[in-house]
Amino acid sequence: MIGRLRGTLLTKNPPSLLIDVSGVGYEVEVPMSTYYELPAAGETVQLLTHFVVREDAQLLFGFATPTERATFRALLKVNGVGAKVALSILSGLSTDEFFAYVANKDTVALTKVPGIGKKTAERLIVELQDKVDTFTVALPAGDTAAAPSSAKAQAEEALLALGYKAAEAKRLIEKNTTDDQSVEEMIRAALRSIRL
Repeated sequence: MIGRLRGTLLTKNPPSLLIDVSGVGYEVEVPMSTYYELPAAGETVQLLTHFVVREDAQLLFGFATPTERATFRALLKVNGVGAKVALSILSGLSTDEFFAYVANKDTVALTKVPGIGKKTAERLIVELQDKVDTFTVALPAGDTAAAPSSAKAQAEEALLALGYKAAEAKRLIEKNTTDDQSVEEMIRAALRSIRL
């Protein structure tokens, strides 16, 4: 098992990273909550990881905090929730928000996350209700050198990777961002607008 990586962050292309660890480049997928915390390319980064082996792939997922990784692992145990949906949940909601919605049985809030329909939201609530006490529950309270057009394109690509349709990703970025924002700020603003 690979439980932690520490190395040089080579590239950031949401939600994927390339991290050089002693000459070996690891491709890691991260939720947007972790992506926002990353240093600039070329700097040292340390992530907790979860390694998944499937018949057709070996995947590595990275997290900034133990709580994010534990939530990701809890989500993978829910019937019908795979790694892509789990990343989408952690990208759209903080762990506190997610477990607050589960505790309050708020299916409407959960269905605002891409890839989560009503049945999946209900299943999340039923299967994770007993884990709410394990996590701290509080009710919800970049690359700035890129050219504006390329920053918007990168932000749209990040939303596409999270499961949004192309037209919706473009609309969210155009409606909720400005040219002077970094890629991370654009993604954050677009995701925040969905929760409102």
